[in-house]
Amino acid sequence: MNDEMLQAWVEKVSLESFGLAFRHRATFNPRLRTTGGRYFTKSHNIEINPHQLESFGAEETEKIIKHELCHYHLHILKRGYQHKDADFKRLLAKVGGTRFCNSLPGSRTERRVQPYRYKLVCKKCGLEYLRKRKLDPRRYACGKCSGKLLLITLDIKNES
Repeated sequence: MNDEMLQAWVEKVSLESFGLAFRHRATFNPRLRTTGGRYFTKSHNIEINPHQLESFGAEETEKIIKHELCHYHLHILKRGYQHKDADFKRLLAKVGGTRFCNSLPGSRTERRVQPYRYKLVCKKCGLEYLRKRKLDPRRYACGKCSGKLLLITLDIKNES
């Protein structure tokens, strides 16, 4: 799909879902990594992440388009167009847009998930704390009973 096809798609979705015309530019931006799309308040243009279309298909991409069109139409109408605004939340729910896009395979957010590697156990009450990073148990105490902590390294099997 190219930018002209995306432009036609965005115009169609705008008329069908909002009953209003989209009069600016919609383009793909392959440099987007952590977001499904962007709306520019100064130019009123919209950018869509093409990787979302490749990974999750037209249905999810259309939800992203609806999300960006919510920003667009509310901003043009001088109403609350930010994520925190009630107008935005109501319109997004009404048209069936998505609040968050799916994480792309191999993205930073997906890679960031790591298993717990350490466990701190209170010597006094037995309360356990799971940790991903190693720390010195002599510098900390149990939050429940103020007892001393014991650091245990968990056995993690490599999944590669």
